[in-house]
Order: sequence, then C-alpha cells, then structure tokens
Amino acid sequence: MVGLGKSIAELRHRRQRFERLLAAARRGTTGERAPLAAPLQEAVAFGSNPGNLRMRLYVPGRLAASPALIVALHGCGQTAEEYAQGTGWPTFADRHGSIVVFPEQRRQNNASHCFSWFRAGDNARDRGEALSIRQMVEHAAVRFGANPRRMFATGLSAGGAMVSVLLATYPEVFAGGAVVAGLPYGCAASAEDAYAAMFTERPRSARALGDRVRAASKHRGPWPKISVWHGTADPIVKPSNAEDVVRQWTDLHGLPAHPSREERIAGHSRRLWLAADGEPRIEVFSITGMGHAVPLGLSTGVDAYGAAGPLFLDVGICSTQRIAHFWGLDLPRAGALQTAADATGAAAPIAAAAGVDARGRDATAAIAAAFAAAGLPLPQGTGSVTPASIIAAALKAAGLRR
Repeated sequence: MVGLGKSIAELRHRRQRFERLLAAARRGTTGERAPLAAPLQEAVAFGSNPGNLRMRLYVPGRLAASPALIVALHGCGQTAEEYAQGTGWPTFADRHGSIVVFPEQRRQNNASHCFSWFRAGDNARDRGEALSIRQMVEHAAVRFGANPRRMFATGLSAGGAMVSVLLATYPEVFAGGAVVAGLPYGCAASAEDAYAAMFTERPRSARALGDRVRAASKHRGPWPKISVWHGTADPIVKPSNAEDVVRQWTDLHGLPAHPSREERIAGHSRRLWLAADGEPRIEVFSITGMGHAVPLGLSTGVDAYGAAGPLFLDVGICSTQRIAHFWGLDLPRAGALQTAADATGAAAPIAAAAGVDARGRDATAAIAAAFAAAGLPLPQGTGSVTPASIIAAALKAAGLRR
C-alpha cells in the first residue's frame, strides 16, 4: 500500500507540473488570428469510432486531381479549429487543393484535451483512437477521391505522439509524417509512463525503439518518411524525445546513426538522412531557444502559413511549409483544380486532370498529364485507349476499383 500511495502521489505531482507548464506556454505569445476562409466541416457517420473522437475536416473550394490527404492533430488544451488557424494547413489546402482532416479529442476522453497516445486501448492497430482516425482517413479518401499514395499525418505534442502511433500501427496507409514536440511510439503504456517519458531522459537503443514499431503491425516496409521538429528549450516534452523518434526511424529505414547532411537554416539546425537511392527519408529540425510550440515563419513571404499565438511561435522558419515540401506536396503537379463537389465521385479528379469533358473529347493527348497528376503509372497502350478505359485503369491502380 505504501508503494501504491507513493505512485499515486508521484502521478499527481507530474500531472500538476504538466498542467502548470502547459498553462504557462498558453499564456505566451498572443496575436490576432485571421478567420479561416471557410469553417471546418464536421463528419458524424465516418465509422464505428471506437475512440469517441470528433472528425473535423477542411476541404477547399477547388481540389487538385487525386488530392493529397493530410491528418493534422492538435496538442493538449487545443481544439481542431485553433490548430487549423495556428498551423495554416487550410491555407496550404486552398493553394494546393489538398484535403485536411482535423481529429478532435473530447473532454470526456481526456480532461486535458490530449490524444491518448499512451493508452493500450488507443495506441494499437484497429483499436480506440488509432482506429477512429484511420476510419476518418478512409471516409475522407472515398468521399473526395484522395490519392492513396499521398496520405500524411502531422501533429503537435500529444498530437505528435499520436502521429507516431499512426505511422507505427498503419504504416501502409501513410507515405509520411511529421512529429512536432512529440514522442516515439511505444515509450509509454500508462499516464504515469507518459509523464515520465515527457519529463525524463530514458536510454533507449535504436533497435529496441524500432522493434516497438515492428511489433505494432505485420508491415515490414517500405516505411513512411518522417520530419521531426523540437524546440531546444522545451520544458514539457524533453528534446531527447526527438532524438528517440529519429533513432526509431533510422532503425526502421536501415539508416546510419549519423545524418547524410547537416545545415543551418534561419539560425536553426537541420539534419537529413538520405536513402541509398538519394531520396530524403528522415529530417530533424532543432529550433534554437524555442519552447513547446509549432514553429512559424510569418515574415518569410508567400509560403508563410499560420498565425502566432499560444503554442504557435514565430521563430523565422515555417514548419508547415517545410513539412509539406519534405513530403513533396508543394511541387507543381499537372492538371487544374476542380470544385470539391465534382470530386465526390472518384472518377472526377482523374477526368478533370485529363481534360475529359462529358463527351470524352481530347483524351488521348492528355493521358500522360492525367496519370502524372494522379501519381499513377501510365497503362500499356495509351495511344489507343478510350476515356472510359483511362479512368478505369486509374481507379484500379489507385486501389479504388478491382
């Protein structure tokens, strides 16, 4: 009983410390946030929702052909709306025609409004909150014809830790992720463990960290690429957690401990790991002097996203823009944007990119552009195929039709 009482007292102490630090961070920078161009939508019937989460999403007025889908997870004490405004992901979606899903925690699940990345019932494949978010992704992908090869997840703090959960439990779903002030997968199995992982350094080998991800599913690669961001002065989640995330993923990717390249950008450190084929697989930004927050670069020009405020700090570098670039989402793509209403049928994005009208005119000349826009390989015999066969082949390659 003495040991139990000591454990309860320690948990209470760490929780109070966490709440004080979070309150202090939220009292930080203030600023006027411009309203979103359109409010977040809410989806209700997106699945069984075992984690009892809300599904909010942002769909721009005009979508790209076979659009990318981004899951953006708020931090503790935040709402989906606040995270959307602070990070600027809806602005990115407007410019590039992407879909953004904003899962939102409910108070009855977690009093601090944190995602439950540390609970066994929520951080395992096909269970709890992890499954709820997977169902959101599937719902949005089917509804708007998202490209299954261009799905990504990003988040702050507990949201960043939940990104680690998603990449570990559904690595076949996500092409990449970004962990901002978060933690590696499998570092906690209870609230007490979670606080210990946040506040203390725990020696963990790369192999042990990688094994935790390998045990989360039957997937054995290829693995998602990952971008890691952490302030060097973060008092809530120790920066050593960023190094653990990196070690976890270098082990999975079979990469060395030392990066392929190191550089300074806007006064901050960036390390980059390249695969054997030269493809960037892992990057980590250490933001000099920053506490617990999303890094913003509001004076960096047209590609600056977001708005300063509590937990969103202008430090001269825009994490939203750089994460999107690392994922390859800001690169020019063939094909014009179309209205979201037209994209509710899976064939519409592909047809629009190809320049195929209701009568199927001018299809052959645009086949290459259509498949490039959709991120799909060209079918054999493209010189003689019909518009219907183009669409059918594209849907089959995208996994939307047998």
